[in-house]
Amino acid sequence: MALLAGGAAAACTARREGETVLRFWAMGNEGGTVGQLMPEFERRNPGVRVEVQPLPWTAAHEKLLTAYAGASLPDVSQIGNTWVAELSAIGALSPTPPEAADLMTDQFPAVLETNQIAGRAMTTPWYVDTRLLFYRKDLLARAGFDAPPQDWAEWKRAMHGVKRAAGGDNYAILLPLNEFEQLLTFGLQIEEPLLRDRNTRGNFSNPGFIAALAFYRSLFAEGLAPLASSAQISNVWTEFARGYFSFYFSGPWSVGDFRSRLPASFQPNWATAGVPGPNGLGASAPGGSSLAVFKSSPHQEAAWALVRYLSEPAVQARFNTIVGDLPARKSAWDIAQVERDPMLAPFRGQLERAKAVPKVPEWERIVTEMQIVAERMVRGEYTPETAAAEIDRRADRLLEKRRWMMEQGRAV
Repeated sequence: MALLAGGAAAACTARREGETVLRFWAMGNEGGTVGQLMPEFERRNPGVRVEVQPLPWTAAHEKLLTAYAGASLPDVSQIGNTWVAELSAIGALSPTPPEAADLMTDQFPAVLETNQIAGRAMTTPWYVDTRLLFYRKDLLARAGFDAPPQDWAEWKRAMHGVKRAAGGDNYAILLPLNEFEQLLTFGLQIEEPLLRDRNTRGNFSNPGFIAALAFYRSLFAEGLAPLASSAQISNVWTEFARGYFSFYFSGPWSVGDFRSRLPASFQPNWATAGVPGPNGLGASAPGGSSLAVFKSSPHQEAAWALVRYLSEPAVQARFNTIVGDLPARKSAWDIAQVERDPMLAPFRGQLERAKAVPKVPEWERIVTEMQIVAERMVRGEYTPETAAAEIDRRADRLLEKRRWMMEQGRAV
């Protein structure tokens, strides 16, 4: 509360003569804590003051679009990296200038790719995340496995084993039917792209994605995953601890939750591991947040100076200690000694294997439709083949305007 109050007070501070005031929007936990980094930036940049405006993630996307329409965007903002394509398409972003090209080094490749449009960096990675497996070490050991599985066949055997070990009405894995991230992770294991024809049509009917759909469906058909949405799981940590499921996809944000919400006596019973793929450890989608400088800012030099400062490995390492975000710069992991934490160490390997998703503004709507169809598939309405065809049909409908724009030469 003191930080928020301080931010509000800063917003009301009168501008001193000759002073440059940078407006910086930041979301969630970052919005409440990044202000701790600003005194050092202002010390290094006399005459520049940063006003941090915290925003909730639930309102941030709409607020940015409203601000663009009203010509009232800030100078710099934290954004979700899946928003880069949309904000680039409307011309809101100031591309990375040549003198800032070095900020694109020391990065995870897939994360960097999400910040690029047509090969040009439009935003700068700030912190990163991805999803991997949280699993019950004790139940896996009781099932006869001394290490987490690394491919789908071994994983399926392990899931049957932990289901038997857990007993009763328990399951092996939680795959909430209203969340697309788990199926998307399976789909990213394949070589074929999920969109084709310059990202203007769905490519979900390829053999690899059909195999991913079949594997996903089999986890429900074989009784390894409950037919449930996330709203039907009252408390993920409690259900995980009691053995209702033993495998769970999540990101680094859940490490602190598992540690704080589960008793000390339970802590030796869980761990994290890379995502199994068809033939070995596989990919996942890169996540996190990026720093965007807006084209409308009259303070481009100062804005990029702020981005440079927040991208310094030492500053990212310090921010890791403040808020717990995984740094975007690889060298910052070493400075902060992130991998000394055994629960966070697997995230580095998973980020190295991550694969960027298609960079089209319609992507989030496409994967939402993908999951709607997938739920109907596991309930028996579709086969994997007909589900893939239906996802393609829905994707093609959502991409209709993009196809027209590509034909007119008005899209990238």
